[in-house]
Amino acid sequence: MKLAYGVKDRPSFGKVVLFALQQLLAILAATIAVPTIIGNGMSQSAALFGAGVGTLVYLLFTKFKSPVFLGSSFAFLGSMGAAFAGGVSASAGYLGLIIGAVLAGLVYVVIALVVKFVGSGWIDKLMPPVVIGPTVAIIGLSLAGNAVGDLSSGAFKIVNGALFDSNVYACFVCGLVTLGVTIACSVYGKKLLKMIPFIIGILAGYIVAAIFTLIGVLAKVDVLRIIDFSKFESMQWYPDFTFVTAFFGEGGWSFGEDGSFGSFLATIAVAYVPVALVVLAEHIADHKNISSIIETDLLKDPGLHRTLLGDGVGSIAGAIFGGCPNTTYGESVGCVAISGNASVVTIVATAVLAIAASFIAPFTTFLATIPSCVMGGVCIALYGFIAVSGLKMIQPVDLNENENLFVVSVILIAGVGGMTLNFGQVTITSVACALILGILTNLLVGRKKPEANTSETETKED
Repeated sequence: MKLAYGVKDRPSFGKVVLFALQQLLAILAATIAVPTIIGNGMSQSAALFGAGVGTLVYLLFTKFKSPVFLGSSFAFLGSMGAAFAGGVSASAGYLGLIIGAVLAGLVYVVIALVVKFVGSGWIDKLMPPVVIGPTVAIIGLSLAGNAVGDLSSGAFKIVNGALFDSNVYACFVCGLVTLGVTIACSVYGKKLLKMIPFIIGILAGYIVAAIFTLIGVLAKVDVLRIIDFSKFESMQWYPDFTFVTAFFGEGGWSFGEDGSFGSFLATIAVAYVPVALVVLAEHIADHKNISSIIETDLLKDPGLHRTLLGDGVGSIAGAIFGGCPNTTYGESVGCVAISGNASVVTIVATAVLAIAASFIAPFTTFLATIPSCVMGGVCIALYGFIAVSGLKMIQPVDLNENENLFVVSVILIAGVGGMTLNFGQVTITSVACALILGILTNLLVGRKKPEANTSETETKED
């Protein structure tokens, strides 16, 4: 695709701010969702701060050549739950989050060192386009249910003072307005408007949601109140950093029920290290995807060892501040693809904006009030573009050949079908399962010897 801004391009200051805000909106929902799901007092603002710091670390290691934002990883949800269960107090749990992230990051560091000395040529042999293409498509397709689910949710009603979700047509309308305006701006917009479709789409959806909410308040129809403005009453004015709670929280900290550091460390290691190996597959798929968009193989320049180091050390840095291990975000890649803006300056500005925003309570609270139905409308486009990017990678592949057809088929069905494997606290995601199955299938059919050309053989015999 033709990019409006390449990796090394520098848009004007005003445009950079707009583009950074758009990137922030694209990654916001998922980044703050992880601490929300884990609970235990985890701070959304701290997660946003950690994502910004982690991204800057990643950019430093990749020599500012990879336009990707790092955000909270969903893959480690089970691991983070195990970390909290590993101690007798919340403080021990927070310490577990940091130790776990360090162990997971070290996995990437070790693999990066191996790649540095061995090279990354084995990646192309192990995961050619016939494998990596459908895997990237699965990353987008696996998120489809989340986007559609969000599209029809977000309204709330109050019953006896308690808040309950209520799926109503008003949410669906807000989501479709967001999607429609985003598409219209991207397709028919001119110049700048064409490059910030998400901002315009989200604002349009938010305005419609605000109108529904106003009608709900005036008419006393609670199910029309889509936006929860009460969040402004309990704004968190500063982030609660994980390392502060871990080392200086109330009640001190200890290791496991018997006070043994060994058993505590073993519990955390078993929960985090295998997941890091699984996420490695998604790391490679994401970088193959962004490489196809910017038409530069990032696994060669700056190199897989650098992207792994950036992801691993960035994840450690992010967890120290926010508790959540970070990972490269498909939403960020999709934003680059749709907007045509691959400028690394934008990613740097997004990271700085995320760090600054974590201290601006009204701004982060406003972002938190964006209804899930509005974000669902945007995510339909974002996740769809990720899927399509993967399908584009398959274009050069001859699907008339059964060996290629089988590889693509098993990956798509395993991924769309949601194949997962659970080993205690460790869950191998559908994307990882699909990729592993695809690699094994490709190795199996790759042993087939090429058939001799029948026509040429007959000619020689004549």
